[in-house]
Amino acid sequence: MRILIAEDEIATAKALKLLLEKAKYSVDIVHNGTDAWDYIQAGSYEVIVLDIMMPGMSGLEVLSLIRKNRIATPVLLLTAKAEIEDRVTGLEAGADDYLPKPFATSELIARIKALGRRSESYQDSEKTVGNLVLDSNRYEMRVNGKSVNLTNKEFQLMELFVQHPGYVFSTEHLMDKIWGLDTESDIDVVWTHIGFVRKKLRSIDADVEIKTIRGAGYSLEVTDD
Repeated sequence: MRILIAEDEIATAKALKLLLEKAKYSVDIVHNGTDAWDYIQAGSYEVIVLDIMMPGMSGLEVLSLIRKNRIATPVLLLTAKAEIEDRVTGLEAGADDYLPKPFATSELIARIKALGRRSESYQDSEKTVGNLVLDSNRYEMRVNGKSVNLTNKEFQLMELFVQHPGYVFSTEHLMDKIWGLDTESDIDVVWTHIGFVRKKLRSIDADVEIKTIRGAGYSLEVTDD
């Protein structure tokens, strides 16, 4: 699941990014409302977290643009304002949830997971292709009695492939979707991680493989063997 966090407190944003990446999410962070709206238009997110008080545009202004443009992505408002009136204003503007600061990190993750379940791209915790089972609770792949754990980026790659078997993803699309718009990683990181995942698929005797489609990208296919 890919998340956008718009938070003007840089330390807080970095801490949230680290926390959510440990939970196997792909996270982009911005520090003002103008950048938030640019990222929302350019990217594809399952959950958006907006701080209300931001430079450029406020979280409420960004939220208004989201809903005016018929973007249905769930939005969580994150703010130091805890008064009932502020909560009502945010919810009436189209927010799906509201979490005042300070907050428990466990509650934030629980709320983001709940919003993710409302997203159109939400999938069950286990998804099967061929004889392969991808478990999003354990962050592992299984074939019969064999299993192998996945790193953050490996899991996000496999989640995307398993949700769309047979679909060809370009390297650029994978880079944008998994590593995000603000990454400093080189594009070679995509095929490096695909190489890691291929080895893990072979190690558990999966009958699916990530095939290279020359000039186009990569596709998850069930083998004929």
